[in-house]
Amino acid sequence: MKNARICPKCNSSDIVIIDGNVGAYGTGNNIMTGMTIMSAVKVNRYLCCSCGYSEEWINKEDIEKVKNSKKAHR
Repeated sequence: MKNARICPKCNSSDIVIIDGNVGAYGTGNNIMTGMTIMSAVKVNRYLCCSCGYSEEWINKEDIEKVKNSKKAHR
């Protein structure tokens, strides 16, 4: 859905993008990679308004940040 802007379930193009956000104490649609909200990586949602299917995506430039933070916790 992110790239084609078409729902893979129902083929609708009625797609809404809900931007990830970071609020106080790490609330919002994000992944915390450290102890402060400055370390949060936003997770964007893509929602099909026809059937309700949704996907979550992280910006490419943030993937390495998440990957490195999770390696430290293994």
